[in-house]
Amino acid sequence: MNISGTLNVFRLIRDPTLCLPQHTVSTFNHLPIPLSKVLPRKDGQNAVEIKAVVLDKDNCFAVPHSNEVHNPYNEKFQELRRAYPGFKLLIVSNTAGTNSDPNLAQAALLEKNTGVKVLQHSTKKPGCKAEVLAYFAQHPEVGVTSPSQIAVVGDRLFTDVMMANLMGSHGFWIKDGIIERKTFFARMEDKLAAFLWKRGYAAPDPKSNFE
Repeated sequence: MNISGTLNVFRLIRDPTLCLPQHTVSTFNHLPIPLSKVLPRKDGQNAVEIKAVVLDKDNCFAVPHSNEVHNPYNEKFQELRRAYPGFKLLIVSNTAGTNSDPNLAQAALLEKNTGVKVLQHSTKKPGCKAEVLAYFAQHPEVGVTSPSQIAVVGDRLFTDVMMANLMGSHGFWIKDGIIERKTFFARMEDKLAAFLWKRGYAAPDPKSNFE
């Protein structure tokens, strides 16, 4: 059970825009690379450079409950790895690498199959933002000096996108994913996002400094 996700939903009562992404694509194959090129420029300034990417697993680049890249996405996945090599790309899953992953067996298999580090975290998304930021702080060679230089890519508005907004980062929403999302929370996410967009709401501006 994702207690963090359930509790953080109540944040939307105060600020419903926390579930709105800065950019939306249909599937993983539609991700723009580099991700920075679709971010808006403000006051004549250059767009923020995305220096690190946090990547969800299930229904983002992998079939739910599998620990390998969905075959049609292999080319795009490798392109993303080349654009964000080494510690710049981090998989943060609510299955692999969590307390729901006995002996971290899923995380180990996922790292072996993808060549990408999987974050070991005790709190599930969106509540693990401090652990995500601590990871990049431990790897200064990535060059992240502000959460606004991080992009979070995932298919869930109440976990992936909300974590991005709580961190002050950029949320990239995979709207359609690999399989149809039929859960109650998934349907509620879509309805709330459509309601907010229809009324002209926009995602929060990413913050410029670490909290």
